[in-house]
Amino acid sequence: MTSLSVAQTPAAPPPPYGLSISFDMAKKMVDAAEAEARKNNWNVVISVVDTGGHAVYLRRLDGTQTASVAIAQGKASSAVAYRRPTKALEDALQQSPRLLAVPGIMPLEGGLPIVVDGKIIGGIGVSGVLSSQDAMIALAGIAALK
Repeated sequence: MTSLSVAQTPAAPPPPYGLSISFDMAKKMVDAAEAEARKNNWNVVISVVDTGGHAVYLRRLDGTQTASVAIAQGKASSAVAYRRPTKALEDALQQSPRLLAVPGIMPLEGGLPIVVDGKIIGGIGVSGVLSSQDAMIALAGIAALK
């Protein structure tokens, strides 16, 4: 039912926006992401946003640094705004440091667009451990919708 689509080349357009994610779907994703984090003893913040980049659900595990709240939200909203994983933005930064001048962008791995039936319905962002580990947790959240 759910598939994660990533535009890898300019020829492949990113998925269009759909209706925003529901609270219940967001909670299901955050529960699954939290389970992945706890399995690895990682303290993180998990944020799910709607298609406008606005918070739908946020969870901060005990012991997570407070800065991770804004970072997780930034990753989630950047994944929605740019319709691609934030890892792609991080990679693009290598070629164009000017990307940092874009207001509100969070070019760090760990943010993913949430794609259901070929349409983006929101974004999930995780912060608190290594960015690659944040991404693993976000993927666990995405997998909960399958």
